[in-house]
Amino acid sequence: MNFFSLFKRNILYKIKRKINIDLDNINRDTLDELFHYYGSDKANIFKITQDQGHGFSAFYTQNLKHLKDREIKILEIGSYSGASACAFVKYFPNSKVYCFDINISKFIYCSKNIHVFGLDIKDNKTVEKTLNKISPESSSDFFDLIIDDGSHYLSDILNCLKNIFRYLKKEGIYVIEDFNHPNYYKYNRNIDHILVDKTLQNLKEKKLFNSNIFKKDDQIYFHKNIDKIQTYKGNLPDSDICFIKKR
Repeated sequence: MNFFSLFKRNILYKIKRKINIDLDNINRDTLDELFHYYGSDKANIFKITQDQGHGFSAFYTQNLKHLKDREIKILEIGSYSGASACAFVKYFPNSKVYCFDINISKFIYCSKNIHVFGLDIKDNKTVEKTLNKISPESSSDFFDLIIDDGSHYLSDILNCLKNIFRYLKKEGIYVIEDFNHPNYYKYNRNIDHILVDKTLQNLKEKKLFNSNIFKKDDQIYFHKNIDKIQTYKGNLPDSDICFIKKR
C-alpha cells in the first residue's frame, strides 16, 4: 500500500459521517446477537445477506467469558466497517477496542471506546510507533485480547503472530480467524513457508522448525510463553478460528 492511497483513505474516514453506537438503546444479551445486529460475519447468520455466517460467536463466548466484566483492552487487526468492534464494546461494557485496518474509509461506526488507526500491518515501524502511542509508558503487556482478522495472507498471519503476540498481557488471548485460508486458497499462500496449522502444531508441541520468519529465539519465546492453543471449526467449509492463551 503506497503512502498516498493510505493517506486518502484516512482522510475519507475523517470526513465520513458515522453511526454513534453510544446512542444505541439496544437489548441484545448474547455476543451472537450483537454480531448479527451490527452486521459482522462472525455471527451465525450474516445480517447483510441473511446467509450463514462463520459462527465464531460461540467460541468467543466460551473462551472470553472470564473477561466479561473486567476493564480490558482489545486490539482488532482487520476491522472493515467496525461491526465486530461495536459488538465487543457492547458485550464487554468496560472495554476499549483499538482497530488497525488498511482501509478505514469503510468504517461506518464510532464510539468513545473505539479507536481507529489506518495503517498497513506490513509496515512494522508504523505498527510499532502506533502501539507505543497507544501505550506510551509500556507498549508491551498491554492488551487482554488481540484478534487477527486481517488479510489472511500467510505472510501477514505469521508476521502478526511473531510481532504482536508480545503485546498481550499474561493470560491474554490471541485469536487468529480463518487461519486455514492459506490451506484452502492458493492466493493466500503468498510465501514459501509451512502453513499456519503446522506452525501452531509445532509451537504447541514445543518443536523447533525451519522458518525464515520465526527464528530459533522466536520459537523458544513462544514455547515459554504459550499456555495453550485451541482450534475450532465454524459453520462454513473455510471457517476456522484459533485461540492462543499466553502463559
